[in-house]
Amino acid sequence: MKEFTPEYIDTIRGIIGEHDDERARKALADLHPADIAELYQDLDLEEAEYLYQLLDDETAAEVLMELDNDDRHKILEDMPAEMIAKQIDHLDTDDAVDLIQQLDEEDRDEILSHIDDVEQAGDIIDLLKYDEDTAGGLMGTEMLVVNENLSMPECIKELRTQAEDMDEIYYVYVVDNDYKLRGVLPLKKLITHPSVSKIKHVMEVDPACVKDDTPIDEVAHDFEKYDLVAMPVVDSIGRLLGRITVDDIMDEVRESSERDYQLASGLSSDVDADDSIFAQTKARIPWLLIGIASGILASIILSGFEAQLQAVTALALFIPIIGGTGGNVGVQASAIVVQGLANGSLDIREFSRQLGKEFLIGLLNASVITSVILVYNLIVMPSQLAVTLSVAVSLFVVVMFATILGTVVPLTLEKLHINPALATGPFIQISNDIVGLLIYVGISTWFLHVFGL
Repeated sequence: MKEFTPEYIDTIRGIIGEHDDERARKALADLHPADIAELYQDLDLEEAEYLYQLLDDETAAEVLMELDNDDRHKILEDMPAEMIAKQIDHLDTDDAVDLIQQLDEEDRDEILSHIDDVEQAGDIIDLLKYDEDTAGGLMGTEMLVVNENLSMPECIKELRTQAEDMDEIYYVYVVDNDYKLRGVLPLKKLITHPSVSKIKHVMEVDPACVKDDTPIDEVAHDFEKYDLVAMPVVDSIGRLLGRITVDDIMDEVRESSERDYQLASGLSSDVDADDSIFAQTKARIPWLLIGIASGILASIILSGFEAQLQAVTALALFIPIIGGTGGNVGVQASAIVVQGLANGSLDIREFSRQLGKEFLIGLLNASVITSVILVYNLIVMPSQLAVTLSVAVSLFVVVMFATILGTVVPLTLEKLHINPALATGPFIQISNDIVGLLIYVGISTWFLHVFGL
């Protein structure tokens, strides 16, 4: 990987400023497409576009796919439809679909009309019909496919023809006369069984595959489960449609993890560090406003508790402990559930079992935490039994409530097909703060009444 020092960037800028095409091409020739894409991040848009126009179509297409979505969109905006179409000719269909999906409907039609390869254009149009969050929206159509009735010599001849247009070869898929997926032919068997009568006699039957409407997170789980580098995609009756490669899945997993992390951090939309001030503010402000609203609600609750606080000021000292502990417990419980749902170790059908397990964990946590605070208060303020019992009982109830809430909310969101990562962020924290405060106020009021304070 190329390291771009400030001196190197200044040299490149100098070449661009002089419009020295020959030196610029020479500098770019030594760089990997991913390095060129990284270089563009250190340049102005005009500088990046100047270098981009010097690339050959194949390299330009690879660089385009290495750029992040925002930078790619900026370059595509100023690029003629004919040039985009030429670069799409050098892309696999799945990458071409990703690129075209960023464009307006009108621009899509114009670009597709300029693609010389009619078959490729047709494949792209078919793929655009799939939901981008499903296996169909992620698959490409470039793959090696042979009929199960071919002999090995016939198979090798067919593969040589198909492989001419392929950049990478992962598996050879075997289909029947109706194009239904029947098996996978390992490349090793092409060498070790050169004279076998039929492919179907040596192929591996019942290969792992996914249907075209399978959600991406399930596809990612299958890749991990079976240690695959590529997976075939079939329709509802088993006909082979395309394949998904591991690099596509890794990109989706990374983007999904970034979205979940931002959602858990209280960001309402997907933003990057280089996004505009307005875009970042727009993403942050919703949960901040909700936090302000919850703070106002908390102050209203405490205002009704003012008399008790004035009578026993020690009660106010434990408000941060009640709120903070409840929030931490809730986030811990929800994080475990969300992680389990994400990696497949927890099934949504195990709702009651997981709830029972978390209840027992909450019971143990609550017992330990309550014992610690009870002992502390008995030592520090032995004469204020009402406060000691109020804090201990409130903390026990709050921990149990937070555990249950942190378990139920993500499981419920998963059932409603809402991203459960929402339950690991401000939603749980704010909910526990408000409810924890209500629990503390209610229990403390009752104990003060019992002790006549």
